[in-house]
Amino acid sequence: MGAADDQIRVSETVKREIERRKREGESYNDVLERVFGTDRDRSRDLLAGAGFWSSEKADQVRETRQKYKEKSKERMEQRGGR
Repeated sequence: MGAADDQIRVSETVKREIERRKREGESYNDVLERVFGTDRDRSRDLLAGAGFWSSEKADQVRETRQKYKEKSKERMEQRGGR
């Protein structure tokens, strides 16, 4: 990448998020290219979207998933399964 001549303004929240995702040796631009998938020379980062849910949301999803698993198990038992 050549020298950047443009500047962009971001909120403190966005800056903190970029810094959180920043890996050792990466520039802010490197982070954004990786997250947005614009850097075609690197393999796709499968973890780029990890962590988007709040802990509360993740807990809700886990709880809902557990309830569905329990209901599924009950249905299997009623049908003569395990």
